[in-house]
Amino acid sequence: MRQLRYALTAFFAVDGFVFAGWVVRIPAVKEQTGASASALGLALLGVSAGAVVTMTLTGRLCQRLGNHPVTVGAALLLSASVALPPHAHSAVVLGAVLLFFGAGFGGMNVAVNSAAVDLVAALGRPVMPGFHAAFSLGGMVGAGAGGLVAGSLSPAWHLSGLALIGVLVTVVAGRALLAAPVPVPPRASDAGADAAGDRPAAGPVGWLVVVLGVVAACTAYGEGALADWSALHLRETLLASEGLAAAGYSVFALAMTVGRLSGTWLLLRLGQTRAMVAGGTVAAAGMLLASLAPSVGLALVGFVVTGLGLANLFPVAIGQAGALAGPRGVAAASTVGYGGMLLGPVAIGFLAEWFSLAAALTSVAALSAVAAVIAYALRGSAPDVA
Repeated sequence: MRQLRYALTAFFAVDGFVFAGWVVRIPAVKEQTGASASALGLALLGVSAGAVVTMTLTGRLCQRLGNHPVTVGAALLLSASVALPPHAHSAVVLGAVLLFFGAGFGGMNVAVNSAAVDLVAALGRPVMPGFHAAFSLGGMVGAGAGGLVAGSLSPAWHLSGLALIGVLVTVVAGRALLAAPVPVPPRASDAGADAAGDRPAAGPVGWLVVVLGVVAACTAYGEGALADWSALHLRETLLASEGLAAAGYSVFALAMTVGRLSGTWLLLRLGQTRAMVAGGTVAAAGMLLASLAPSVGLALVGFVVTGLGLANLFPVAIGQAGALAGPRGVAAASTVGYGGMLLGPVAIGFLAEWFSLAAALTSVAALSAVAAVIAYALRGSAPDVA
């Protein structure tokens, strides 16, 4: 159990590290391609489109091959493909190469979350936020490192280094993950286990899984918006330097990490409904501050508050979906959830073109409030796991 938990934590961390390393170089890649805000939004659609298209397929692969091998394969694709965007010199080519990056990102998220759901069930404790804390910590380190090297390393050298680190971590952690058996909950009998991987049988994907996916979508919209647009908001709206602009996503990721590290404690004491309602409400207030702040300092405070609010919404929703329907539930909820990330880059880009980037980012606050309302409406309907 301990070896498996360490290995999964490493995969969550490298997922966040590689993804954040890419997003802090988006302004430089935007300048390289000469893309407008709307054209960049369409190009960034490649990440989300690649992710969403592969998610349903990944759920089926997990059931057939097992969560662990699929996690390793998707992590290798994610790590290798992050080196491609700096070599694109138009928005069209950038969108095309981001399809591969998105496929690795989406496949890895379904597979590693499915593996984590198995472990959470075997442990009998709501530790899912801890895994997502590793993702956020990796994101914080990746964003911080990206900000430090932004002035000295070209995007090509920086992202090639990320690719190398990602592949090395995947090889090391992958050996441990593939050697570890799939955990089985103590209450699961041999007769109720899945022959493909000794996983407990899960129910069909139903309406509740889809609604949980909507909660995840509202959260993913916010996470994706801050990943893709926080640096540009600070750089272009508030005239921050390139290094300081990178701090936007870094402090957001730090707040997400803190919120998720305390997530198990929070869920055990407040319960899932109150924790999710409070999280959505706090995120809405924080994002209003971040998007409408007249100074960089206040905007950074808003990003911190938003990160604390959003921290546990996505892991709880995905964990509940996995408890209801296994890898297919994780895949279904993730597909709906990353629909928010699919919509986010395009919506923010066009709203920024029509109004302003600050006004566009207020849509994150609106959807955070929607997530809080849905979580309250679902009280008592979802399983009490995380």
